Amino acid sequence: MEKLGFVFSSAPHGSASGREGLDAVLATSNYSENLVLMFLGDGVMQLVANQSPDAILCRDYISTFKMLSLCDVEEIYVCKDSLTERGLGEVPLIIDAQKLSAEEIRGHLLGCTKVLNF
Repeated sequence: MEKLGFVFSSAPHGSASGREGLDAVLATSNYSENLVLMFLGDGVMQLVANQSPDAILCRDYISTFKMLSLCDVEEIYVCKDSLTERGLGEVPLIIDAQKLSAEEIRGHLLGCTKVLNF
């Protein structure tokens, strides 16, 4: 079966990209169970727990990532190199995501038939 990859590479709250990507994942999960989510670069900040977007007058969509487990989205990877580069290596994440090296994430990307970048 074909895998559909979703790559989150932009920081939250600076644009609507992260929220739109999450909406796309949740909608797609109704039609396919073969989804892979990858968080790289600034996208790793999408998963940081205890954010306060209301302080900058932004909508708090980050907690919606918890819905992924209800939608049977199980393949969720976060780049541990990106976390470390941003000083977030030990910061709690809002969901369980497997921490992989950039090289390991590239391998998962190659296994996807289609990739959408947010």
